[in-house]
Amino acid sequence: MNPSKDSCNCCSTGNALKDRIQKEGKVLPGNIIKVDGFLNHKVDTALMEDIADQFAKIFDISKISVVLTAEASGIPVAAICAQKFGVPFIFAKKAKSDNIENGLYKSELYSYTYRKTVTMIVSTEWLKPEDHVLIIDDFMAMGNAVNALIDIVGQCGCTLEGVGVVVEKGFQGGGDALRRRPELNYHALAVIDKADENGIVFREEK
Repeated sequence: MNPSKDSCNCCSTGNALKDRIQKEGKVLPGNIIKVDGFLNHKVDTALMEDIADQFAKIFDISKISVVLTAEASGIPVAAICAQKFGVPFIFAKKAKSDNIENGLYKSELYSYTYRKTVTMIVSTEWLKPEDHVLIIDDFMAMGNAVNALIDIVGQCGCTLEGVGVVVEKGFQGGGDALRRRPELNYHALAVIDKADENGIVFREEK
C-alpha cells in the first residue's frame, strides 16, 4: 500500500542521506547547494541503493514499466532505481543527437545550471502510450526539469505513476507547487528549507 502524500516516510530515508548532506554538502553564494561529492558528480552507489529502496517503499513499483529522468545528473540515481525495480530507464537528452531517429517528444525549460533555455527530448521509439512511468531526479529547485519531464509524459499519453526527487530546495517553491497538484504522487526524500553560512536546515517531518 502506498503512503499518502502527507505521510513523511519521504524524509525517513533517512538519516543517511541527510547526514551526508549536512556533513558534505556545500552552501555557495546565492543559496547554491553542492552535493556533488556523493550524489551527482562523484556518486556513492551504496547510498544510491538505499535511496532506491526508500523510493520502493513510497511508490507502487509493481505498476512501473520505466523510470524517466533528465540528462545528466539524474542518470546515476535513476539507473540504480531502475535496476533495483527490474525495469529500464530513459533519460531525456538536452540536445538533439544524430543517432535519434523517427519522432521526438520535446519540452523546453530554463536551466539555472546552464543559464539558458534548453530543450529536453525523448524518442517516441522508447516511450510508449502503454508505459507506466516513474520520474526520478536527483535535485530540484524551481522544478523546471521535473515539469518538462511531466510534459513529455503527457505528450506521450502514458501513465505517470509518481515523481521522486532525492533532494529538494524547499525554499524555492518547486516542490510545493507539485504538492498542490492533486493528480501527482510527488515525494522528496530530503527537503531543505534553509541553506546559508550557518548551515543547512531540513523541513520538519509531519
